[in-house]
Amino acid sequence: MNNTIKEKENNPKLTESANILWLSVSESAKMGGITAKTIRRAISEKKIRYTVNGNRYKIDFLSVIQFLQANTKLKNKFNQSGVGQYVKEWKEY
Repeated sequence: MNNTIKEKENNPKLTESANILWLSVSESAKMGGITAKTIRRAISEKKIRYTVNGNRYKIDFLSVIQFLQANTKLKNKFNQSGVGQYVKEWKEY
């Protein structure tokens, strides 16, 4: 296996850019009904996939959804204040 592919599989920061919706920290927070501080904490704990472009984080939309669904408190905020209030059911990939 190619080292670059192996690194991408093992490193949550490196992802394929095809078909990925990238969000900023503030967009992710607004979409999730949470604060930017929560998103930054998830980045530092490597709980969501991201990349750095210049001095800005680009966060994978799907990883934000998965992060919010993994915690009951965050899931409730997502469903009450975030985009989750407009979606009946999420498909997992």
